[in-house]
Order: sequence, then structure tokens, then C-alpha cells
Amino acid sequence: MILALGADLVEIARVRRLLARHGERALKRLFHEEELAYALALKDPAPSLAARLAAKEAFQKCWPESLSWKSVWVGMEGRRPALRFAPALEAALQERGLTALLTLSHERTHALAVVALVRAPGGE
Repeated sequence: MILALGADLVEIARVRRLLARHGERALKRLFHEEELAYALALKDPAPSLAARLAAKEAFQKCWPESLSWKSVWVGMEGRRPALRFAPALEAALQERGLTALLTLSHERTHALAVVALVRAPGGE
């Protein structure tokens, strides 16, 4: 059963400006090491980083409490992106019987993320 749905759209040029203005400081503040390892290995990391910012915002729209930028991040399971969580947030999701599903997309100017919080049948 879907309990919450969040979506966010990020302009890729905005991420490019952020990186040009704040560089390493912005990367360390906003992104988990796993996200940086993936995105910075690409020829152009901006679309990937924009999609990851969108994923963080989309999850926040589903979650009832405020979170830090590094409480939730995007990892890869093979070729599929998946949300990962800081230990306390992971425990809260498990305690409530929730799973977060993620899809990402980007094109030339924008990146999109959609997150669904779901509870398995028979869950809490």
C-alpha cells in the first residue's frame, strides 16, 4: 500500500552554478560519499548530482520529520538507483514497516525524482 508520494524537479544548470560557486564545500555538505563516488566518475556529474538532490527532496516530502542532506542518499543496486538511509532513519522505517521506492530521470535541462513510501500487506 502506498502511504506517501513525493516528487521533485531540479534544474541541472542550478547544480552547475552551485558547484562553480561553492565547489568541494557544497559537495561535502550535500552528498554522501557513495553518491560522490558514482557521480564524479561520470564525464558530466551535474545531471547525476541534480537527480540525487531531487531524490533527497522527494523523500523529504514523504517523511514527517526534517532531515539533514546526508540522512538519505542514492546508492546503486546494479543499474537501478535505490535510497539508502542513516542508521536512525533506517531503524524508523523498519519499525514502521516501510520501504521507500525511487525512480530517477534526467534530460538536458532538468532532473526528476519520484519516491513512494510503501507498506507491505500485513505490515503495521
